[in-house]
Amino acid sequence: MKKFLSSVALALLATVAFAQEEKNPNAPQINFETEVIDYGTIEQNADGTREFKFTNTGKEPLIITNCKGSCGCTVPSWPREPIGPGESGVIKVKYATNRVGPINKSVTVNSNAATPVKVLRIKGRVKKVEPTKTVPTKEEKTSMMSK
Repeated sequence: MKKFLSSVALALLATVAFAQEEKNPNAPQINFETEVIDYGTIEQNADGTREFKFTNTGKEPLIITNCKGSCGCTVPSWPREPIGPGESGVIKVKYATNRVGPINKSVTVNSNAATPVKVLRIKGRVKKVEPTKTVPTKEEKTSMMSK
């Protein structure tokens, strides 16, 4: 009896796995111009907004259901309306550049595309802004000398 139940369970599992592999030939396809954006080296508190541009190359409307940054310092925003076949869109990502150091974050995109989960990355480095030294004016020098 155990062998019979094991066989039935295995057959059921194989059927489910096979059914998941069948793909809709008309499904939306989300194709990004790039899946990694390199900020390079930017200054602390610089504009941390970048854009991931994409196109729906499938035959049905693309619906992005969610985008989530890997931490609170990476905040994505995405189009809420369906993206028709052949149309393009943008996922904006704002990174909090008040933190000095390397940038290595991800944004997970969930959609109804044939590949329903895509992971985008941002990378780079935020450098500390060094305070600029000012040279005292003639009046300031005179004022300092008289003290």
